[in-house]
Amino acid sequence: MTKPLKIAVAGLGTVGAGTIKLLFDHADMISARCGRNIVCTAVAARNRAKDRGVSMTEQQWFDDPVTMAAQADADVIVELIGGSSGAAKAVCETAIAHGRHVVTANKALLAVHGNDLARLAEDAGVTLAYEASVAGGIPIIKALREGLVGNKISALSGILNGTCNYILTTMRETGRDFSDVLAEAQQLGYAEADPSFDIDGVDAAHKLTILSSLAFGHKLDFAAVKSEGIRHISAEDIRLAGELGYRIKLLGIARSTEHGIEQRVYPCMVPLASPIAQVEGVFNAVEVVGDYVGRSVYEGRGAGAGPTASAVVADLVDIALGRSSPTFGIPATKMKPAVFADPGKHLGAYYVRLMVRDKPGVLADVTAALRDENVSIESVIQRSRAPDGVVPLVMTLHETEEANVTRALARIEELETVTEPPRLIRIEGV
Repeated sequence: MTKPLKIAVAGLGTVGAGTIKLLFDHADMISARCGRNIVCTAVAARNRAKDRGVSMTEQQWFDDPVTMAAQADADVIVELIGGSSGAAKAVCETAIAHGRHVVTANKALLAVHGNDLARLAEDAGVTLAYEASVAGGIPIIKALREGLVGNKISALSGILNGTCNYILTTMRETGRDFSDVLAEAQQLGYAEADPSFDIDGVDAAHKLTILSSLAFGHKLDFAAVKSEGIRHISAEDIRLAGELGYRIKLLGIARSTEHGIEQRVYPCMVPLASPIAQVEGVFNAVEVVGDYVGRSVYEGRGAGAGPTASAVVADLVDIALGRSSPTFGIPATKMKPAVFADPGKHLGAYYVRLMVRDKPGVLADVTAALRDENVSIESVIQRSRAPDGVVPLVMTLHETEEANVTRALARIEELETVTEPPRLIRIEGV
């Protein structure tokens, strides 16, 4: 058997500790599969006394992860600190500068600095691996970079944030409001004390940036992702979606269009019959469309110690076996900036909910604004009178350019009979 692959782990949260535990629990199996042992020789964490559920007595401890990246007796640095800059970025850069491979679960770092890190790694002849950065235990990076390499990808879409999927699922199952379910998700540990990173779509946008680059072969461009969160989704919207034959999911969508690449994160209505609609709770799923393979769907747990550690170890086994490929599918020097589509050119169908005063002529005023912007109504739901005289007016709109809908809704919002900003949810046929 060849000499062991030595690793050093920066960050001993749930994923870091889970990775070390997995390597210990499955040491014999992993050794048999890659022909060598994988051993953790060093760790970096602030609290040495914390019980992490796995012995850390044999590893060299570092208080500073950057120092560890430079000095540890290790072939691979595993970066599990998180964050788009700071210590995480310095750890990766230092490791590469010292000729060490890097394995990371850090989607924010890659979305913002992935182009530069890929070039550094490839220039140094080391691997930058990141299976754990997107969709937890789902091997979607390997699927795009290796399994589907013979395909021209036209589109991918996915549930990329388990926190949002849990909230939307629970709202549908219980009929409760967003704020109530969010508080529960925080109590259960599914949402952070400051949940904005998840519920405003930032986390999903980071992940979509990575997937889009892999799918279409362009440089990563996080700033080009048009993203919206789920704060404005109401229990009434979710109930009405069910009546219309849809479920609401926060999706990350990347597709190639005649106007360029679309990169979009937003809540949307998907048909009940679609595989994505059936993915509930904290689970993630990604659907990819390739010209030769057709449509394929990947589903599994998107976060947590076990699934994420599983992805980290998959990268370590590849390095142990000497498997390597360009970081984002093609050499960093050959990656070009993408031509991104104008969001206003997006062609789709829409759900719109208005809260209006129950007066004669309201519907006529609304339809006139839509008509003037070349927007056609597919269906209308108008409820019976309410004690306060304000009722929901719900419409689905035929496929049209988003700019048309945006202009029409701006005009509708100015109507005296409309009591709050219109709520728009896109309808996707995934």
